[in-house]
Amino acid sequence: MATAIAGGMDISKKIPLRPSLLKPEDVAVIYNVNDAQSEEVAKYYMQARQVPAENLIGVELPRHAKDALSVSEFESLKAQLDAKLNQQQVLLLVWRTPFAVQCNSLTSALTLGLDLNQCRKTCDPGRDSPFFNSGSLRPWADHHLRLSMLLPISTVESTKALIDRGVLSEFSLNEADGYFLKTRDVARSKPREAFFPQDGMTIKSKKLTLHTLNQESIEKQTAVMFYFTGQKQVDFMLTNTYLPGAIADHLTSSGGVLANYNDQMPASRWLDAGATGSYGTVSEPCNYWQKFPNPQIVLGHYLAGETLIEAYWKSVKWPMQGQFVGEPLAKPYAKNAPLTAE
Repeated sequence: MATAIAGGMDISKKIPLRPSLLKPEDVAVIYNVNDAQSEEVAKYYMQARQVPAENLIGVELPRHAKDALSVSEFESLKAQLDAKLNQQQVLLLVWRTPFAVQCNSLTSALTLGLDLNQCRKTCDPGRDSPFFNSGSLRPWADHHLRLSMLLPISTVESTKALIDRGVLSEFSLNEADGYFLKTRDVARSKPREAFFPQDGMTIKSKKLTLHTLNQESIEKQTAVMFYFTGQKQVDFMLTNTYLPGAIADHLTSSGGVLANYNDQMPASRWLDAGATGSYGTVSEPCNYWQKFPNPQIVLGHYLAGETLIEAYWKSVKWPMQGQFVGEPLAKPYAKNAPLTAE
């Protein structure tokens, strides 16, 4: 990973202590008509989340699946969607590829529009997202944005299990832990360490304990709700148990490259391990914290009762290269009391 000089941060906006307003009818479920697995999983999601039938949208993607769409292919996809969308707030893309448009992630390109200037030099600073740390609970109404998330299909069975975890996240509040690791990989770890909580902090109303640790990984932990680290590969992740709604990611250059052509772990590996949401970049971003989820902001919005897609999208200041993956409506803290920290 190339190194960038990351600036400071002022998170001055007050996070509203109110749950998400997003409902199943706000989600457009998008599948590839040329892929039977895509259609099967999309219909499973519709049933699991009780999404209205008219929100299922089939699009035609290139028959020979590519990792990245060309600009003209992206414009074709967007035209198909624009012709069928109404007032939906969220786009859920149900396939594994494509996941990029040149240097942009597909989720960011659909939400914010293409930014080909970023592709001239991917290590340049990015464009601010108007949704960053926003108090908005209606992205389309407030910002004319539809938040996008990719539900990547590793196998049909594992993706259905991921959907089930998202649904289950709303039913009970469990004792949980969050882990924030300061690793020896300085380029990947340092950018976010300023936004890690104090070790041992507890949020009693959420039954959550936060651990900021100087170590390379965690293993055999039984109640993981948050896991943020910086490494190319994450060891022992399969030994942990991730609670429904868990968010986990690793800051590295190509975590959003789901084809896994290099030595860097794809974000989808977190989903296969049991997390419900993750994030990774699809092109060399350099290590600006602004191009990756800010743990402080993720926690603030998620614990306030917002959905996974809202909390994650609000945590990335420059998201054009970043891919959001997972089950968007997971909201394990929506029904609980306001935040109190001890």
